[in-house]
Amino acid sequence: MCEGLPEVAVPAGYLIRAYRHGDGAAWCRLVNGGIGGEWTEAGLQEEMDSAQDFQADDLFFAVDGEEVVGTTWALRRESFPSGVGSVHMVAVAPEHRRRGLGRLLVLFALRRFCEQGIARARLQTDDVRLPAIKIYLGLGFRPLLTHESHLERWRKVYRKLCLDPEEVQK
Repeated sequence: MCEGLPEVAVPAGYLIRAYRHGDGAAWCRLVNGGIGGEWTEAGLQEEMDSAQDFQADDLFFAVDGEEVVGTTWALRRESFPSGVGSVHMVAVAPEHRRRGLGRLLVLFALRRFCEQGIARARLQTDDVRLPAIKIYLGLGFRPLLTHESHLERWRKVYRKLCLDPEEVQK
């Protein structure tokens, strides 16, 4: 994973930074709006407490001026297999999408894993999140087929993205 990661170029006007005390409300706004759910700052704190050796540098934010407009998390848990991290909760505010921030945030998470000696990353997403899936596939992620319904579901996703559906099994 670490070899061959694309260079990161932050779009003009944006900054990528680590978590700071007080970012909880912005994280909840982004995740609830972009992914869904009813995250609270207390819920975020529980997630940070349950993460393996959480450090502020694991949780990234895209910032436009003073406004937090995107986030992702290079998450590690003791329950994960050794050497595996999870790209967790990628979300970008709607008015800042289609500018490469989602891809950039994922790359920051992957680079963070590499700094920590973590050679493999995984993520979870819904098959309706086509723009996100396109980013993930473009960065080398591949579907893990763990249920009998997955093969056909992923073939549909590949078709919608104008990709060869036979690539799902490779």
